[in-house]
Amino acid sequence: MKKTVLAVVIVVLVIAAFFGYTFYAKYYGNNVQKDGYVLIPRNAEYKQILDSVSAYIKDKESFESVAASKDLAKNFKPGRYHFKKGAGNSSLVNMIKAGNQAENTFRIGDFGDVYQMVGKVTKKTETDSMTFVKELNEIAREKGFSDAEDLKRYFFIDTYNFFWTVTPQEFFKKFETQYDDFWNAERKQKEQQSGLSRSQIYALASIVYKESGGKPDEMKTIAGLYLNRYRKNMKLQSDPTVIYAMNKQTNFTSNIKRVFYKYLSTPSPYNTYANKGIPPGPICIVDKKSVDAVLNAEKINYIFMCADPKRPGYHKFTDNAEEHAINAKEYQDWLNSRNIK
Repeated sequence: MKKTVLAVVIVVLVIAAFFGYTFYAKYYGNNVQKDGYVLIPRNAEYKQILDSVSAYIKDKESFESVAASKDLAKNFKPGRYHFKKGAGNSSLVNMIKAGNQAENTFRIGDFGDVYQMVGKVTKKTETDSMTFVKELNEIAREKGFSDAEDLKRYFFIDTYNFFWTVTPQEFFKKFETQYDDFWNAERKQKEQQSGLSRSQIYALASIVYKESGGKPDEMKTIAGLYLNRYRKNMKLQSDPTVIYAMNKQTNFTSNIKRVFYKYLSTPSPYNTYANKGIPPGPICIVDKKSVDAVLNAEKINYIFMCADPKRPGYHKFTDNAEEHAINAKEYQDWLNSRNIK
């Protein structure tokens, strides 16, 4: 009798263990065969989700079974989801139901215009570039601007994280908040003391950024030099503004490595060889340091600068026209010696 009971107990335990293991394996066992990201659009059909998921899982049937038990078809959230090795069906389904997306990293660089930036950004977003631009244009008009290009001042060079499902409104709001935080009381006071408009500050900051190559070492000196030229009613004569004017004509498809004399007459309000004063807006998206450089420009007498061939990326500064001519000749000879055109 005891043996019979023991045998029954053992059988029950074996059956329980079998079903327990089956349940555990189905819901919690590793069902991811390779790491990857599953994209679920806002208007996705349930079959589309299952098809996208199938590329990363081992057992499609078990996933579908768990998904059905958790009513995923009616409760999924759009997004970009990271399927990691070791994850089970239950955690994968819960992740999609909760909308626990994996963020994407975006590098906002010194783009010449907002449309360039959008083209890069939307490679990592659900929203296409045309829709993105359309929405940014609407935001610009609501703020009293002409179009999205006038929003350039709101963006700063840096690395940011966003979700794949980020909307143009959400995207811009992040930068608008950063912009408002940046323009604190101290900077606003320096803005008033400078005698420059916000647009002029950003235009100068973009020239400073381009001339300095983004390196902070000379930014305040360069800012001081251009402010000297501006206040003396001299043309700023900044090569990057010529390059920008030419790039605008070719929709930024040019690769200009050297500014020749023939380029200096390029018709554009941004060309500071052809026009006096500060350009009507920035020639690129800037970083915070270049704006601060304009607000805290170095008090110097320099009105000339020329790239220093002995220190690539840096410049020689002077307030003497003859000395500048010597520096410029040295740099031109250096360019010629390397056949840079």
